[in-house]
Amino acid sequence: MQYELYYWPANQGRGEFVRLALEDGHADYRDVARERNGMAAMERMLEARRNAHPPFAPPFLKAGRIVIGQTANILLFLGPRLGLAPAGEAGRLWTHQLQLTIADWLVEIHDTHHPIASSLYYEQQKHEARRRAREFVKNRQPKYLGYFEQVLKSNPKGDRYLVGGRLTYADLSLFQVVAGLNYAFPRAIGRIARHYPRVISLHDRVAERPRIAAYLASKRRIPFNEQGIFRHYPELDVAR
Repeated sequence: MQYELYYWPANQGRGEFVRLALEDGHADYRDVARERNGMAAMERMLEARRNAHPPFAPPFLKAGRIVIGQTANILLFLGPRLGLAPAGEAGRLWTHQLQLTIADWLVEIHDTHHPIASSLYYEQQKHEARRRAREFVKNRQPKYLGYFEQVLKSNPKGDRYLVGGRLTYADLSLFQVVAGLNYAFPRAIGRIARHYPRVISLHDRVAERPRIAAYLASKRRIPFNEQGIFRHYPELDVAR
């Protein structure tokens, strides 16, 4: 099957978590909005009258006649099909739970630069963003990193992966968050990375996987920029 991914063409955002799974799973897929007339195609898909189950917003995935929205939901669907989820129900639910926790984390990361409203420019909420970023760096970032460090440490199959003894889409997603934090908060992450050796090691291992390494080096990988979830504003990269 050829999958069709619909997401904004100029930033990684939440669509990148799906791209990483498709790339590592060696899936045949189209990144539709990046193609000629792709934005128009995505807008047509978003029109409720054309779809019995319309997605609220990108990313969404078309698989045959099925249209699936929400990043975690897309990965729940793709995981077993791409060999990126456990076979058993308990393992699949645990992987999904970790992905939902990452989704919560992304909201908090986004709110470091847009704490008031997404409809406002960053420059219109810089004062509030500084306060939010300080709180995030001091308390929330260590809380999430510490949680995933403990999940790795507690895995009965060893600390190389979050779930069982094989890579899942949750590992790919954790890689993406760490990569994004290294871009957005290099000073803050640099000061505390030593406290989370298992998380950092997982990030490094994922980056070395042949298909992921090839993807990261390709033009398919959109560079981090100030349009996505992870944005680097030096004034927000405060010391802990």
